[in-house]
Amino acid sequence: MDRSADNDILSTIRGLMDEEHALRATPGGLSDEERGRMKEVEQALDQCWDLLRRRRAREEFGQDPDDAQVRPVSEVENYRQ
Repeated sequence: MDRSADNDILSTIRGLMDEEHALRATPGGLSDEERGRMKEVEQALDQCWDLLRRRRAREEFGQDPDDAQVRPVSEVENYRQ
């Protein structure tokens, strides 16, 4: 199975995590713009993790992982493990 899509998602997650860590390390706290970006980063991370989990579940059950699509932030944020 071609894992390039999963690797792309993981690469995106790593980039977002790096950005999140950099924002959290901002001396003196975040500006309004930085707080807005932090929220965007956190939402994108939630979406990426959700997509990766659903791709892996589809593969595990013999379904095509490429049929999994990114879900809206509102749907992903209301999901709790």
